[in-house]
Amino acid sequence: MNKRNYMREMEEILKSLDSDRYKPPLLLHVCCAPCASGCLNLLIPYFDITAFFYNPNMDTLEEYKRRANEFERFVREADLPIKTIIRQHESHKFYEFCRGLEDEPEGGRRCFKCYELRLRETAKFGSENDFAYYSTTLTLSPYKNAEVINQLGERLGVMHGIKWLPSDFKKKDGFKKSTEVSREYGLYRQNYCGCVYSKGGDIA
Repeated sequence: MNKRNYMREMEEILKSLDSDRYKPPLLLHVCCAPCASGCLNLLIPYFDITAFFYNPNMDTLEEYKRRANEFERFVREADLPIKTIIRQHESHKFYEFCRGLEDEPEGGRRCFKCYELRLRETAKFGSENDFAYYSTTLTLSPYKNAEVINQLGERLGVMHGIKWLPSDFKKKDGFKKSTEVSREYGLYRQNYCGCVYSKGGDIA
């Protein structure tokens, strides 16, 4: 059975949009500035974007604020025509949601639960605030499981009544382009995903 090409699926959706007449509102979950830098320019021509920074997996409030502030700085300095929402740091939700999976290896079930927590909150907020689509920057990272992220996104979209925009942003040199933009703007590139369990490894 062939794997789905989520990047191609996204491109087909973009082609179907009449962005000259109307840009549907997209709620884009953002994990950090470097990942966002590889996604936003691709999406801006097609959507009215609101970036939704919600990452309860961050191990400290200091780290959470650093990544959120760095993302907002990038949006300002790049003069991006988007809106931003920075949610509160809710680390207790991450620990509750991932209880019992503390000893799982990186990239395993604990990470899948973390994806789910962030996407669940994004889908819920998007549905409650009349967004047409929602998606995430998480698929830009080569360390994240894009297939699992897209499966979760579709399921949660159905559950909350909002369309999921499929993606695999790392394809077509997406990750490479993000590193180039990160260098251009001097963005903070963290060397761990964010949670205490991932610290010490290059898995952002």
